[in-house]
Amino acid sequence: MTDFAPPSSSYLATTADAYGAVASLYADLVQDSLATLPLDRSFLTVFAELVTAAGGGPVAELGCGPGYLTAHLRDLGLDAFGVDLSPTMIGLARETYRDLRFEVGSMQALDLPSGELAGIASWYSVIHTPPGELPPYFAEFQRLLAPGGHLLLAFFESEGGPVTAFDHKVTTAYRWPVDGLADMAREAGFTEVGRMLREPCEGERFRRGHLLMRRAYGEGNEK
Repeated sequence: MTDFAPPSSSYLATTADAYGAVASLYADLVQDSLATLPLDRSFLTVFAELVTAAGGGPVAELGCGPGYLTAHLRDLGLDAFGVDLSPTMIGLARETYRDLRFEVGSMQALDLPSGELAGIASWYSVIHTPPGELPPYFAEFQRLLAPGGHLLLAFFESEGGPVTAFDHKVTTAYRWPVDGLADMAREAGFTEVGRMLREPCEGERFRRGHLLMRRAYGEGNEK
């Protein structure tokens, strides 16, 4: 996979530019964030164990930002690499984690063969996607994952309400009902493995949602 220019869709360009403008500040803010989030770490550990138990293989963190979560997945034993829209973020990730692979790209359309991945982590990386634009992302996740591959999603949860836009500090983002995202994933061919909701920690505004999905094996091959 090689670097390529991000798609020209206006919200993608807006997101890439917004994160590029605050890349260093954002990297400093999130660098050690997992240290105080034991529930989040536990869900990442489950994801890693399931990917490993299924035979392992490449795992992509899509929307990796400065790379801290890709490094965490590596530390959990996964063959992880990162992809992000922002060239500035990818530059920071490559500088910080020189032993890991990072590429510029859009999770909407990746230059990877179908069935290439054993796992995908989308850690708060679909939050800036307008609701009507999101189904193609799940179709791309389904294409990229090998049968039985796992998809991990983290997002801001709408606490039982509808999809709601809010003033994210970087650029406009959306809160989703956990059932709404789970239904969208099922329509794309995923089976739910588990979910976690947690209340906001100190300094957080909204409940956090986490979904763990598995790509179907296909007719006659379900395990």
